Amino acid sequence: MKRIAILGSTGSIGQQAVKIISRCPDDFTVIALACSSSIEILAEQVRTLKPQVVCLGDAAMAANFTEIAGDVAKNLEIIHSEEGLGLVASHPDVDCVLNGLVGFPGLYPSLMALSVGKRLCLANKESLVMAGEYLMALAKESSGEIIPVDSEHSAIFQCLNAVGEKASAGVRRIILTASGGPFLHRPLDSFDSITIAETLNHPTWKMGPKITVDSATLLNKGFEIIEAKFLFNIPAERIETVIHPQSIVHSLVEFEDGSVLAQMSYPTMEIPIQYALTYPERKPTDVTPLDLTAISTLNFETPDLERFPALSLARRALKMGGTAPAALNLANDEAVRLFLEGRLPFSGIAETVKKVLDEVDVLADYDYDDIISLKDRVSRLISDEGPV
Repeated sequence: MKRIAILGSTGSIGQQAVKIISRCPDDFTVIALACSSSIEILAEQVRTLKPQVVCLGDAAMAANFTEIAGDVAKNLEIIHSEEGLGLVASHPDVDCVLNGLVGFPGLYPSLMALSVGKRLCLANKESLVMAGEYLMALAKESSGEIIPVDSEHSAIFQCLNAVGEKASAGVRRIILTASGGPFLHRPLDSFDSITIAETLNHPTWKMGPKITVDSATLLNKGFEIIEAKFLFNIPAERIETVIHPQSIVHSLVEFEDGSVLAQMSYPTMEIPIQYALTYPERKPTDVTPLDLTAISTLNFETPDLERFPALSLARRALKMGGTAPAALNLANDEAVRLFLEGRLPFSGIAETVKKVLDEVDVLADYDYDDIISLKDRVSRLISDEGPV
């Protein structure tokens, strides 16, 4: 029986993980839950899963949860803040940490989980974007492991496992698929008038607001290029991206002999979440079986870099190396926040990220404290510039 900690338990990834775990009570026991919002959902999860520990965003939220949860909270250890996330991720009774947090807050618990040799089921792609070299070295040193939860990286992971390959051995190239989001064919001259509601109306995936915006700008795919580079130890020039609006083929691996393997399913995160939790085993799911005759046609096209400049910014940051990908991620966090607050036009997201990459100093060698300092520097830069 695997002993699980779920970080971001009330978010999209977390709630799906809870559903999977509840369906497999003989395979998992939940030791800890962590979230920074939706304490009513958290209270219900505690009633169902009976964890030992819960972690909230801050002291006020922890106090509020204690009051709302009532009797459910009596036998719980209730902690909070970044320190609490680190304690959950490194808890001695936890075998496997599912990191479903969004953005920068996911980095510290990823570091803590790997530092003590846990299995890290990673949906927080920002961890590898901001500190890929550092995390991979830490995992090797501590005998920890990273199992990808992103649908694209899970697809690559599954393709490699299917033929018994290790990382980049025998691989000619990796092909990441992207839906293209809601603005794939929208006229470029109308991008400044794109609304928040239009951006959050993704055509194929149901996700949280931040990742939905990232999908619309295609920076999410840029992050995935960086993530794939570190996860699979493959040069960036051998990682390609194609637009695939149906979101049926989740990614492909081409081998040196010309063979290409793809992982396919209807758009769902249930498969990659469950595969990460049960790996190397597979378990039944409730996912609708794929009917290729009903789908009939699968389309692929090259990304338009004029329409999606953020994709080029990600490759630029990866080429710069060091802390440049972290700056890319941190700038995007701020820009997306401003957009969702109505203070920045959609086209201003990529413009803001570019300005930060133009301005920041890049460190070749870095640690977590350097990324904290960079976060402050990026916040000041964007504040000084003001909304674009």
